[in-house]
Amino acid sequence: MAGHPHARSHGRPTTGKILFGSLALTVGFVLVEAIAGIRAHSMALLSDAGHNFTDALGLVLAGAGFYMQSRPGNEIKTFGYHRTGVLAAFVNALTLGLLSLVLFWESVDRLLHPQAVAEGTMLWVAATGLGVNLLIAWGLEGHGRDLNLRAAWLHMLGDAASCAAIIAGAVVIRRTGWTFVDPALSILIAGMIVWTAWDIFRDSLNILLEGLPKGLTLVDVSCAIREVPGVIDVHDLHVWSLGSEAHALSCHVLIEDMPPSGSDSILRRIMGVLRERFEIDHSTVQFEHVPCALADAHCTELPVGGERDVPHQH
Repeated sequence: MAGHPHARSHGRPTTGKILFGSLALTVGFVLVEAIAGIRAHSMALLSDAGHNFTDALGLVLAGAGFYMQSRPGNEIKTFGYHRTGVLAAFVNALTLGLLSLVLFWESVDRLLHPQAVAEGTMLWVAATGLGVNLLIAWGLEGHGRDLNLRAAWLHMLGDAASCAAIIAGAVVIRRTGWTFVDPALSILIAGMIVWTAWDIFRDSLNILLEGLPKGLTLVDVSCAIREVPGVIDVHDLHVWSLGSEAHALSCHVLIEDMPPSGSDSILRRIMGVLRERFEIDHSTVQFEHVPCALADAHCTELPVGGERDVPHQH
């Protein structure tokens, strides 16, 4: 028998509005920051504008993934579209990694060939960006369980930190005239981009490769199933993620030889343990009888997942 995930729709309209508003604010600020960076000859501002541009792309991907993963399954996509949000997060992280390489290269070139910068422009643009990014991060806070939205939230926090660094750099340049501070900040921002992208890249890749969900171990899950009254042993255990919040499990469970009506209570207890302790809502359990473990021949199995009146298979 299989336990199926229930759609989590709470807060979806609000989240959709937050993503749309965040995208509008980010795109508007990218245009302002890029123009200001060119006029001020500031590599730090241009780097941050590039960072914000990928954030805008990330918000587009987050919105698309958020919409797609909420769609129900059909005859073709039987599990629905849970992984579209994960795929969006993966592409987002890759984009950030490539951007950091470009920023690092350009920053090193600026260190070798320094240019004067307009620190006043740097200061007011970065201060505006700090307010915008903190506002968006505050709006996205609380959606961290969704990997896709967490990627967007981390982007905003990274941008806020970048803006704070640019403000400090502008003050230093104004008081000391050290123009190398500008490309040095750009290198710092590039490193920060890599730091914010790595966690998302690792988690999304693990889901796409059907790895064990983060925070779970096969030993813990196996032991929890064995503790259920009536269960003798469990094997062929597989646990994977359908999306950032939906997990699935399949396994073979050894029980005493009994009719389907007798094993139904064991199945319900197993499903309850998986749901309550590990948040695994979609589980497929196949029961096997004691003779299956003792005889090295054709086993008598009780398939759990088909019709309720299916007879024993020999």
